[in-house]
Amino acid sequence: MSLKVVFVLLAVAGISGIVIGYYLRFLITLGKRGSMELRVKQMELAAKEEAKKIVEGAEKDAVKLKSELKGLEKEKELEFKKTENRLIKKEELLDKRQTDIDKEVEELKKKADEVRLIKERVLAVEVDKKKELERVAGLSEEEAKKALFSVMEKQSEEDLVMKMQKLESVGVEKLQKRAQEILTTSIHRLGNSVASEVLATSVTIPSEDVKGRIIGKEGRNIRAFERAAGVELIVDDTPGVVIISAFDPVRRQIARIALENLIMDGRVQPARIEEIVAKAKDEINKIIKEKGEQAAYECGVFNLDPRLIAILGRLYFRTSYGQNVLQHSIEMAHIGGMIAEELGADVPIAKAGALLHDIGKAVDHEVQGTHVQIGRRILEKFGADKAIIQAMQSHHEEYPYETVESVIVQVADAISGGRPGARRDTVENYLKRLQELETIANSHEGVEKSYAIQAGREVRVFVYPDKVSDLEAQKIARDIARQVEQELKYPGEIKISVIRENRIVEYAR
Repeated sequence: MSLKVVFVLLAVAGISGIVIGYYLRFLITLGKRGSMELRVKQMELAAKEEAKKIVEGAEKDAVKLKSELKGLEKEKELEFKKTENRLIKKEELLDKRQTDIDKEVEELKKKADEVRLIKERVLAVEVDKKKELERVAGLSEEEAKKALFSVMEKQSEEDLVMKMQKLESVGVEKLQKRAQEILTTSIHRLGNSVASEVLATSVTIPSEDVKGRIIGKEGRNIRAFERAAGVELIVDDTPGVVIISAFDPVRRQIARIALENLIMDGRVQPARIEEIVAKAKDEINKIIKEKGEQAAYECGVFNLDPRLIAILGRLYFRTSYGQNVLQHSIEMAHIGGMIAEELGADVPIAKAGALLHDIGKAVDHEVQGTHVQIGRRILEKFGADKAIIQAMQSHHEEYPYETVESVIVQVADAISGGRPGARRDTVENYLKRLQELETIANSHEGVEKSYAIQAGREVRVFVYPDKVSDLEAQKIARDIARQVEQELKYPGEIKISVIRENRIVEYAR
């Protein structure tokens, strides 16, 4: 019984605790809610106060800004008024100036009219005076001028002619004297003696037995030598001499050195011949290079292509009428430099043009064309200066004189080659060679006349146009060239020019 009571009491106590707890929680919740609403109301009031303050501050700032803007507006209005007043004053000043200018223009027009009237009056007076003078003199103005000029011409003609003749003679004399001084000075500065240097094409042998060894069994040695050296050996009955024949002077010298070395060695056989000829070629190439470099250094011509130097050195073995061509070129370079210095021309160009003027002769037996044309092609190929090409190309007048240096090179060539003793060719032989060329040309039917020019390097043939057609003219040129090749001996190339011309002339009377 007691346990049940206890359990009942505990249950009642638990329920009472729950009810009391819930009620207490309800009371606490109501308290918290009241405090939250109070805080919200307080925050709302604070926000309203802050907004009110901000609005009042903004209104104050707006009033202040408005007053400042009104002040700026007033200042701008004052500036605009000042500017407007200034522009009005300028406009008034311009109007005044325009009025003054208009007045001055009107005055100038009036003065111009007055001047025009005065001029017309003066011209009228002059016309009246001329008419009065013509009436008194009985001559018109043109007739009076002609009469006056005629009298003055007659009075002054003799004096003018004498003065012109005097000026002309004095001018020519001065020019001739100056030219003589320049040439005399240049020749005097290089007045050295000339020794004609001809490298022989004959080789002396110690005994006649050597000829047999040179020929070899059934001619095998001589054939091997000719094949290796590119020359022709002439072994005849002439005692103590073997002759080397070839157009190429370098080959002749290679053959000469090789043959002399073979004779000294004594072992003449095909294998040995090829070895000796190869050594001789190396020796000649070395000499060619050295001679070219020495010539360029002696003349003061620098910056040349090494291949040009090598070709220039080949001229050491080339002769022209007994004169060594390389020595002739060196001499020309010195003379040309002296003349250019006297005349104020380009000395390096004149020297280089003179030194290289005959470079085409080094290969003229291998390449078609005159040595001038060949030389131009060589210089152009190896990048020589255009001024040097222009200077060297006119020394035989094949090309027009384009520069002062080209004339200097031509004059230096004439001085070097024309001095007595410089070349062994006599005037008689020179004229004979030209006459032979003209005789061959004149021997063909239809030829009217012919001229050998450029020292026999060109033949110009004139034919009758009514007897020879264009086709026949070509045949004549070919026949003359073939006959010259067969009958004459000459270095280089000869140009045959056949000219057929129709010229019709009428007179209007």
